[in-house]
Amino acid sequence: MKKDEKIIVGISIGDLNGIGAEIVIKTYEDPRALELNTPVIFASAKTMQFFKNHFKSKINFYSIDTPDKVVHGKVNVVNVWNEPVKIEFGKEDKKIGQYAIKSLEAATKALKEGTVDVLVTAPINKHNIQSETFNFPGHTDYLAKALNGKSLMFMVSDELRVGLLTDHVPLKDASKTITVDLIKEKITTVTKSLIADFGIRKPKIAVLAINPHAGDNGVIGNEDDTVLKPTLEKIKSTGTLVYGPYSADSFFGSNTYKNFDAIIASYHDQGLIPFKTIAFGKGVNYTAGLDKVRTSPDHGTAYEIAGKGLADESSMKQAIVLAIEIFRHRKEYNYYSKNPLKKGSR
Repeated sequence: MKKDEKIIVGISIGDLNGIGAEIVIKTYEDPRALELNTPVIFASAKTMQFFKNHFKSKINFYSIDTPDKVVHGKVNVVNVWNEPVKIEFGKEDKKIGQYAIKSLEAATKALKEGTVDVLVTAPINKHNIQSETFNFPGHTDYLAKALNGKSLMFMVSDELRVGLLTDHVPLKDASKTITVDLIKEKITTVTKSLIADFGIRKPKIAVLAINPHAGDNGVIGNEDDTVLKPTLEKIKSTGTLVYGPYSADSFFGSNTYKNFDAIIASYHDQGLIPFKTIAFGKGVNYTAGLDKVRTSPDHGTAYEIAGKGLADESSMKQAIVLAIEIFRHRKEYNYYSKNPLKKGSR
């Protein structure tokens, strides 16, 4: 791929009563955003016109019926639905949740078929999307089934990358979910992603302990001694640079995280609280391990400010930039992996 070739970015619109449409509009109001990527928003022209009018935006949308009709230099909108939608900012609405799923499914289909190059998902409400036909805790779990590979929630910023052994699992079940096979799978996924998606040839990975103080030699739980430590030693013996388990309480405050290319947390809040404390608004949720590239802002629907014009689009911009960078890294990695003799001629 040439450096100036425009990547087609598919965007699922998320919860229409939240801030998703606002941050998408704010991102592409800047004409420079169209210089190296072409957006394709999966919603409807009528719905996006409503948001344009509400936020008094000067953005122009180009309506298309199928994503293969994309026009470069335009903010394309695929008409996933045509009927008018009642939007009530800040309200959790089951019907609105179903429009979020229609958008996500259409965007994912386009991603699988190659009519868009990458997928960026605006925030959804995990409660109002549930139905008999859609029963997933969130984007990551849905995409894991829809796309090939072993998915991993990977939170990424300029200075920090955090992966999770367990993500949307109740805390009471987290330690029981962490098995030898799961640890191996997640570390393999993170390692491969750092190499292929981020261009890090020999990544260093830290793993956070399951229990406080890594169990204190069994005083505060034995999972670290019986499951985590021996598994990490076996993985390290294969040449992977993996270290730990580290006690999580001091790991970030002491800046130890800066010595590693990625950190793997044992459960959701152990990794997400420090990540969002350090990088909130500048971070990106990346689904590593799949055969396609998907990113998302690091925040939710923000109902409390929806419709007020107060939403910060920074994380959405970063999600788009990261998706493009990963797409390029992966394409280059795949090319040179298939043509190793050409590597020295770059």
